[in-house]
Amino acid sequence: MHLDLNVPASYAGFITMIIAANTIISSLLSTRMTLKFGAGVVTFISILLTAIAMLGFSLSNQFFMLCLWAIPYGLGAGAIDAATNNFVALHYNSRQLNWLNSFWGVGTIISPAIMGESLSTSGGWHLGYVIVGSIQLTIAVIVFCSLPLWRQTEAHHRKIVGESKQISNRQMTKVPGMWAAILAFFAYSTIEQTTGLWASTFLVQTHDLDIVTVAKAGSLFYIGITVGRFIAGIISNRVGDYWLTSVGYSIIAIGIVMLLLPHTGYAFAMVGLVIVGLGCAPIWPAILHSTPTNFGIEHSQTAMGIQMAAAYTGTTTMPPVFGWLAGMVGMKLFPIFLLLFLLICALATKRLKALVSRDHQGL
Repeated sequence: MHLDLNVPASYAGFITMIIAANTIISSLLSTRMTLKFGAGVVTFISILLTAIAMLGFSLSNQFFMLCLWAIPYGLGAGAIDAATNNFVALHYNSRQLNWLNSFWGVGTIISPAIMGESLSTSGGWHLGYVIVGSIQLTIAVIVFCSLPLWRQTEAHHRKIVGESKQISNRQMTKVPGMWAAILAFFAYSTIEQTTGLWASTFLVQTHDLDIVTVAKAGSLFYIGITVGRFIAGIISNRVGDYWLTSVGYSIIAIGIVMLLLPHTGYAFAMVGLVIVGLGCAPIWPAILHSTPTNFGIEHSQTAMGIQMAAAYTGTTTMPPVFGWLAGMVGMKLFPIFLLLFLLICALATKRLKALVSRDHQGL
């Protein structure tokens, strides 16, 4: 893309930052929009925005056009995460939430294949965005047709628990456990995104692998997440959210140790990446699903928006920070960096559980 647009490859960072900034903004505004229009409408509009943005990317022939289309892309991405995850956390069990998020992994696996095939044709990257944008547009139509089902579910829920009370983001940060949840989401997203972006470079520099082998290794992490979430969905209703997060942290630690061990072959490191992915798999859905329990049904949408904003902040800021540190220290820092944020995430989750339990006992 940078060759066609005649800009440096590093300009991709500007696109990423624009998307991330708007994602954080829409996450923080999601409570107001969802309470006013309903989760179904917000989800439909969000998907439609991202579909239009991707189709806009396909028509772009100058860099500034990508920057403009990145705005609706980010706004749509943040709102859909907060609205949809909270809707499922409120109305469905942990199994459905795990399986919902497992299909994020499916997308990360098939989307590079779509773009790769497109690049082999005369349509190039423009065609790749047309295909994915069209898929997204089809999903938007399906969601639009299902809006009566969303409203029916929300209406039934209101009959049982009453109308949700609105609380501001600032007030929400004063609720016991909210800052622990913010730190947990920030740290987890740092682990996931840093692994996804830098694992291939780590393998190249520490095991001297060729690009083809490394390209395959990059997908192993996401395969681990996808498979892990399908498995977690099967057992989640029987074991509970906190147990899933604890086991997830332990599995990630095993994978990181495999990456840390010296004088091992690249196959051992690749297996470590899969294990890290398997460990990551249940953590995100489990913390999401426990949000109504942690902060109350009436505050869960606000809490979810803040958590999504914290996650996107970690996703955006920490992988570049790691790249800067690795440039000075070397890529051997990679598993140590992951281990540090694993400890932060685990301690924050433990603190969240303690604060929430104490607050509930006080009530």
